[in-house]
Amino acid sequence: MIHAQVQSTQDGALLFDAGLAPSPQPDWLDREHWLAQARAQAVDGGRGGALFVDTPIGACALRHYHRGGFVARLSRDLYLWSGRKRTRSFREFRLLAALADAGLPVPAPVAARYQRDGLRYRADLMTRLVPDAQTLSSRIESQRLDEALARAVGATLARFHLFGAWHADLNAHNILVDADGAIWLIDFDRSRLRKPQLIWQRANLARLRRSFDKLGALRIADFDAAFWHPMLAAYHGTMAHGSVAEMPT
Repeated sequence: MIHAQVQSTQDGALLFDAGLAPSPQPDWLDREHWLAQARAQAVDGGRGGALFVDTPIGACALRHYHRGGFVARLSRDLYLWSGRKRTRSFREFRLLAALADAGLPVPAPVAARYQRDGLRYRADLMTRLVPDAQTLSSRIESQRLDEALARAVGATLARFHLFGAWHADLNAHNILVDADGAIWLIDFDRSRLRKPQLIWQRANLARLRRSFDKLGALRIADFDAAFWHPMLAAYHGTMAHGSVAEMPT
């Protein structure tokens, strides 16, 4: 279980898992802290990418929250302050904690912080690193897909939907495949728990399909028959007969 604890800082607050030893410190959320010690590796992807860092508790991923779209022209990383509980980092930390405690495959949250700047704030999040993992998007681009992978993806997505986990940006970049073929979901910014309903579950799958199409999945021979349809079959089978607990594929 993740034991969330809040610690006030000079310009904001730190939310961290108090069960970790040593306890995460505010400077763990500073990119420069790790870069200065040559204990970090920058990773492309998403808005601003992430930093893989070697912390005293093991390998972690550090992400600074960046805005996207038109609003990024006005403010690259500042968000309107509306209370501690509504900060992007604290909300994602608590959602990841709930998902991890339920046994769902997400990187466990380590620490989150916000830094006030008047009526605005900046935010950062640190999570455990999923070892030896690659994105599903990279598997699509290299055309390394098979039915076993399709079924694993479908069954895993169903487990999240059964729990009521709505992913705000479900795409192939946010699905990881580890060395054992297990599936993980990452980047739950703006996501939340909802009452399980077909309307948003189908919309989630449709969003995922659009990301496959953008990556050129249809250029892969028999993509629908070899991957998409087995994925949906595993998804619907788990939804009908499964539970949040891990299901065999």
